[in-house]
Amino acid sequence: MRGLFGLVGLVVVLAIVGLLAKKQLSATRAPVPALQTAPRADPASAPPVTVRDQSQQIQQQVKQQVEGLMQQARPMPDEEK
Repeated sequence: MRGLFGLVGLVVVLAIVGLLAKKQLSATRAPVPALQTAPRADPASAPPVTVRDQSQQIQQQVKQQVEGLMQQARPMPDEEK
């Protein structure tokens, strides 16, 4: 009987930890924006976009996103008394 209660308790604890982990992972997951390309006046005369240009553009976008996220206020939990 004692072993059965221990097993049931273990299953309950694992279920709670699984739900908390799922909630935490879904909160940190953010949609990834598509690569933004600058509009060109005449695409036929413009040079092709190189991998280096794309890499620098992605780095700049990530830097802007991180700076934007750093500017946001951190949500504080409500303290219940």
